[in-house]
Order: sequence, then structure tokens, then C-alpha cells
Amino acid sequence: MNVNITHDAKAQRFFAQFEDGDAELVYTEPAPKVMDIQHTFVPESGRGHGVADALADAAFDYARDHGLRVVPTCPFIRRWLSSHPDRASVLDPRFARRER
Repeated sequence: MNVNITHDAKAQRFFAQFEDGDAELVYTEPAPKVMDIQHTFVPESGRGHGVADALADAAFDYARDHGLRVVPTCPFIRRWLSSHPDRASVLDPRFARRER
């Protein structure tokens, strides 16, 4: 499935539109240069097609390209990181220390 991910910086989310609703990854910016990924959701019609992975990739690419540090509050993102260790380079060091 080809997924078109859009970033709405004002609403602090990445999303893809589906007939039964938007798939989205929602974040906050609790401090300068910090992106706290709070939540991901994929509607039924998008599940099982890599949509959540595409949202995570888009968010981590954005963080890397803009010099942001990521705090992975979202449980999906924490699990996703275990199979994408190459993305850990943008994690906020305060989070990395807590996880050791």
C-alpha cells in the first residue's frame, strides 16, 4: 500500500487520510528542539499495511532533518524502535539514560 504522509506542524501531527478516518502520529514540543511522540493511531482500513511504520519513519526523518531530539512516549514507537535501532541516534539523551 502506498501511503501519502502529510505533516501538519501547526497541529503537531503526521497523518494519512483513509475513508474511515485519519491515521496519525501526534507529538508535542515540550522544550526547544525536543519532539515528544505521544500517540499513533491507524484506522481499520489502514491496519496491516505498514501505515504506522510510515508515520514513524516520517516523524524520525523530520526530527533528524531539523535537529530535534525524540522522546518516545508512545508505546508503539517504543516497540518500533526495538526493530529500528538505527533510528535511536535522534533519541533525547535524557530518555536514553532512563532506559539503561
